[in-house]
Amino acid sequence: MLDHYPTVRPGPPKPSKIIQPRVFSLEPGTERYVIPGRGAVLIPVLAGDRMTISNDEGGQPCEILACDARGRVDAEMIGATAQGHAAGLQSLLASDDHSLRALRMGLDARKIDLAQAQAVHLFEKTTPAGTQADFGVAREGALIIAAPGAAMDAETQNTATPLTVVIKRATLKSHVRFELPDPLADPLADVRIHSQTAEAYFVKAGDYIQIIDVDGRQCTDFECFSARKLDRGIEHALDVTTTRTLMGHAYPMPGVHAKYYDQEMLPLVEVVQDTCGRHDAFALACSAKYYDDIGYPGHVNCSDNFNTALSNFGVGGRPGWMAINFFFNTAIDDHGVMYTDEPWSRPGDYVLLRALTDIVCVSSACPDDTTAANGWNPTDIHIRTYSGKETFQRSIATRATPDSEPKMTKKTGFHDSFAKHTRNFVEYNGYWLANCFAAAGPIEEYWACRQKAVIMDLSPLRKFEITGPDAEALCQYAFTRNMKTLAVGGVVYTAMCYEHGGMIDDGTVFRLARDNFRWIGGTEYGGEWLRELAEKLGLKVLIRSSTDQLHNVAVQGPNSRDLLRELVWTAPHNPEFDQLDWFRFTPARLRNEAGTAFVLSRTGYTGELGYEVMCHPKNCAEIFEAIWEVGQGYGLKPMGLEALDMVRIEAGLVFAGYDFSDQTDPFEAGIGFTVPLKSKTDDFMGRDALIRRKETPARKLVGLEIDSNVDVAHGDCVHVGRAQIGEITSSMRSAMLGKNIALARVDVAHCEVGTALEIGKLDGHQKRLPAVIAPTLAAFDPKKERPRS
Repeated sequence: MLDHYPTVRPGPPKPSKIIQPRVFSLEPGTERYVIPGRGAVLIPVLAGDRMTISNDEGGQPCEILACDARGRVDAEMIGATAQGHAAGLQSLLASDDHSLRALRMGLDARKIDLAQAQAVHLFEKTTPAGTQADFGVAREGALIIAAPGAAMDAETQNTATPLTVVIKRATLKSHVRFELPDPLADPLADVRIHSQTAEAYFVKAGDYIQIIDVDGRQCTDFECFSARKLDRGIEHALDVTTTRTLMGHAYPMPGVHAKYYDQEMLPLVEVVQDTCGRHDAFALACSAKYYDDIGYPGHVNCSDNFNTALSNFGVGGRPGWMAINFFFNTAIDDHGVMYTDEPWSRPGDYVLLRALTDIVCVSSACPDDTTAANGWNPTDIHIRTYSGKETFQRSIATRATPDSEPKMTKKTGFHDSFAKHTRNFVEYNGYWLANCFAAAGPIEEYWACRQKAVIMDLSPLRKFEITGPDAEALCQYAFTRNMKTLAVGGVVYTAMCYEHGGMIDDGTVFRLARDNFRWIGGTEYGGEWLRELAEKLGLKVLIRSSTDQLHNVAVQGPNSRDLLRELVWTAPHNPEFDQLDWFRFTPARLRNEAGTAFVLSRTGYTGELGYEVMCHPKNCAEIFEAIWEVGQGYGLKPMGLEALDMVRIEAGLVFAGYDFSDQTDPFEAGIGFTVPLKSKTDDFMGRDALIRRKETPARKLVGLEIDSNVDVAHGDCVHVGRAQIGEITSSMRSAMLGKNIALARVDVAHCEVGTALEIGKLDGHQKRLPAVIAPTLAAFDPKKERPRS
């Protein structure tokens, strides 16, 4: 009888397997706080809570103050013994660091006196990465935890690094929502937008509006009107089409192009901070028609909620509202289709706006539970407003890994010096860098680099101090170049690869001593990868980030040597300035033995004779002014990112994300010379894959000369006849060579010098530009004679 029935899959359905950031998968009652080096945090606790402190990168001291509900400091509250004053925390609070504002507010509110406070001291300078300490909380109060540190000495590599604190609550709350983050300052107003509702509110010109996604993955629509226009009966709402046209961006972001306008091009708000960076300004706020059309008639919607909230300000209703849909993740695909997915926002992510005139605002907590737009779980939005007297730095959040806490864009130690010459700064790799300068512009900056001298800020380069008895062993395994042949005082350019041969990064390794190295690359993940390898291999080595403790400018151009010769003093046991060869470095001082300390390397990213100067951020202004003053006699100009891109493409120097990625190996990226497969006899990460890739290459990076003045862009297709055989990775119009040139990755079947190719525009077929493969990757000085000179 059973033969008449079909075979079925046995058992009930299985849940979808989804891998997502750890913040969404922490156990109920578990909270995580990451304390940056030279930072601190205040965490309220209750009896029975447990705390674990992890030394993330190793070698980072920790100070803990346990305070009861009356503000009295008592280490016995966590079952510990105090060992001395909280000198590190007191030093941090004495600084003008704005990131400690919330901590100062918490201390004042609890009347905690640090003058005589005794702290619990944890960890040593040699503590291995990942070391943990556990404590139980005996009674209600607050814990102040600091990762103190002094200004780093570039030679001793004594950097300050993060600590991670995990709190496990003894009593689970009745709901599983996240706590609101600490306010950025004293709020003027707190407005809770409950799930599936909207609220309208008034904000004065100059005041700030913080729109917070409390639980993550929740969209919020925002509209605003000029209050003065509303008083005259004119209902001109913020207009996203006008805004996109004026700003040239799908949605404005902190920086130069940060404003939103109404239909008469009146600026209403500007974006000051954004921790998410993915929003929507293409679609309307959800409306009754939207839900009716997909089969949910009568579904609550943002447009109707807007109408109700705005009626209190006399604003007429609309069937569908144009809006900024913050945290709504939409995009336009290659076929012109708009699609959506879950928001990128995490719990506590926010957008900070500043009102540019008196405005009436309305915000919603989107009710869409029919799609992934709110992660299938609509939650609350919270609004805070702050006085215009407060100061908030423009910033965008970045994360090294999906599990990392967000880091806000910073100013480098050289920022204020460069800001005297331009307002045109763009976000790059977590910092604000000058794009070009008002007095000259990128073409003149380019010529100054080629003919005289320039100074540019390269502080966002990521620096990591690699120290310990197994430092050389780790570097030998993690990098493609042979570190055993790198002398003390030497620098080597190298690649860092995954096991499959794809590149993580390129950069330089400095050898400070037998067991002391410094890696300088482009990505924060480089340090994470080195720590992962060290832990996997059980090596005795510390890998500590020093990016925030070591900022650097490049002084490049034919006059750079004569310029710096007037400023550099070196100790007798180090090379004299004129003895510093290409890819060598030395500790140095400004002008004389008593001068400010810095590190000088004969390196660069321009294809010119040049140097890089590295110092602690506190000394950046002094270093810059000294170079600038002397440089006026040598034609020194500041140079921004636009001109830097021009000179590096001309010199055939590759750029991460454009000329290489984790899908390209060093051979495909044009830097195969960094992989000494025959002379390096020690194994290293990706070696087997790199041998296979070298023996059976598929693509090659080549230089192109283009017979057209039409601009060519990254990603443009490269054709032989009908077939696409490659793509443009970088391109420029060379002022020196008088023609368009480019770097392109092409199939090895068409990589010979002199091969005629065509670069496709429009759809790749309706418009093409003739090109030919050049003899070398570098169109300018292919033998590197200028930087060697």
